[in-house]
Amino acid sequence: MQTRKPIVAGQFYPVQHDSCIDEINEYLDQMPVKLSLPEEIAAGIVPHAGWAFSGSLAALVFSAIRQQHEKVHTFIIFGAAHSYYGASPVVYDRGFWVTPLGEIAIDEDAAEAVLDSGSAQSDPAAHAHEHSIEVQIPFIQYLFAGAKILPILVPPTEQAVTLGEVVGDIIKAGKNKKFVCLGSTDLTHYGPRYGFQPMGAGRKAFDWAMNVNDKEFIDLALKLEPKGMLDSAAENYNACGPGAAAAAVSAAKRLGKTSGTLLAHTNSNEVMTGRMGAPGTDSVGYAAIIF
Repeated sequence: MQTRKPIVAGQFYPVQHDSCIDEINEYLDQMPVKLSLPEEIAAGIVPHAGWAFSGSLAALVFSAIRQQHEKVHTFIIFGAAHSYYGASPVVYDRGFWVTPLGEIAIDEDAAEAVLDSGSAQSDPAAHAHEHSIEVQIPFIQYLFAGAKILPILVPPTEQAVTLGEVVGDIIKAGKNKKFVCLGSTDLTHYGPRYGFQPMGAGRKAFDWAMNVNDKEFIDLALKLEPKGMLDSAAENYNACGPGAAAAAVSAAKRLGKTSGTLLAHTNSNEVMTGRMGAPGTDSVGYAAIIF
């Protein structure tokens, strides 16, 4: 049976079973959901950095989903394409993924429906070194026992919008199952490490990255404008997984959503400053959004 083993356990999140659970519970307690939530959550946008930086925001999205839906049959997870350079979205379509919390099964029926639509291709090998989906899996295993997943890497092309529409139609056809779509992306990567410093260095530059550059992408997501998200990311470098986020938003729109809810927004520099008492030279933005 085809099985994808973890590649960033022990680096992006704990490698031990109990440590994973303890850290998830810490994040759930650290940032409880305080905003009013829609009765039905169709999709979300989650960050995918190491848990130490963005785990609390990812937990916020999963906590919101859990509050509204105790049972989710399948999470369709659209991942960033950090090291996959093909034009078409690619599906991990059979078998299992493994994390320190054990195995989680692929929804092979949903995978077949996506592949039959022609909106994506099967390429499990493309997922071998991509972390953007893997870091979400332990949250699902812990909070949604028995849930399956459908991992899809999504390049930042207009095919992301088509894929989201197709997935929305597949979900509407599966009336006896609860699906939730997730788009995995971080936001502006600012600083010398990333070769992106249009506003120079220092606190004002980080504020611009978060409150102007990130905000443009977030606002487009909240207004359910997936094509605008792709265009903004291409022009402003304000997302590393714009295809993944656009696919999730496109699916939510297909499912009748008209707006999103921003649960939280921060960046790695704020996190580091809070912990170490001093800013760094780089910053990455993170947002938690539900639809």
